[in-house]
Amino acid sequence: MQFSEAEIAAFIQQYFLPFARISAMFMVMPVLGSRTVSPRVRLVLAFFVTLIAVPLMPKLAHMDSLSLASFLIVIQEVIVGLVVGFSFQVVFQVFILTGQIMAMKMGLGFASMNDPTNGVQTTALSQFFLMLVTLMFVSVDGHMVLIKLLLESFVSLPPGTWFLNASFFQSLSSLASWMFSAALIFSLPVLTSLLIVNIAFGVMSRAAPQLNIFAVGFPFTLVVGLMLVWFGLTNFVSAFEDVMAYGLFFLEDLLRIN
Repeated sequence: MQFSEAEIAAFIQQYFLPFARISAMFMVMPVLGSRTVSPRVRLVLAFFVTLIAVPLMPKLAHMDSLSLASFLIVIQEVIVGLVVGFSFQVVFQVFILTGQIMAMKMGLGFASMNDPTNGVQTTALSQFFLMLVTLMFVSVDGHMVLIKLLLESFVSLPPGTWFLNASFFQSLSSLASWMFSAALIFSLPVLTSLLIVNIAFGVMSRAAPQLNIFAVGFPFTLVVGLMLVWFGLTNFVSAFEDVMAYGLFFLEDLLRIN
């Protein structure tokens, strides 16, 4: 069997461009993109997903293999994959930021530990929320839904065409403001309750100056904060559903999936 140079270039293009988008997402997406998963494992998974998905995709438009335009198209595919994975990392950061805000308010800010998934220092409460979200995300096959959205993007945003524009990155930047606002809304009941507790201790310190507020207020604030977090876990499932639904709708709009 003999293959011409054009046929080999077309075969590489048909598989390489989808592989660039899929592997870029696998490098930064939640769960699979954590530091606990080896980069070799992510590349192998991306390779097999590409082999399965490419025959189901529409045939890509032909373009020159070695040219500036083809290089820019490859960069675009990597950017799209990174944006998809990074968007859901931001969704996960909502719960981590919520734990940070609550922990700082209730006095658990000193109880920090190393996050094995991101390699940064976070509070113990943030790690607790992150473990809950990760388990729920995997249990509802969220990683499979994320891969499905990426594969559907090959129809709405076919490789080989230039579709990146200013609105694409502007929509991505708006996700950061949503992250802070959502984290503040989720932590607001705890913040409000602890504010009332601190006001009560302030009144007590004025009424009884000999009372050591720091010795009494710190453990009481910590216990009240933990009780509020415990009561708030009853609504954790609904909060998880709302955040994940927004993340999926955001990706569908960003990738122009109807």
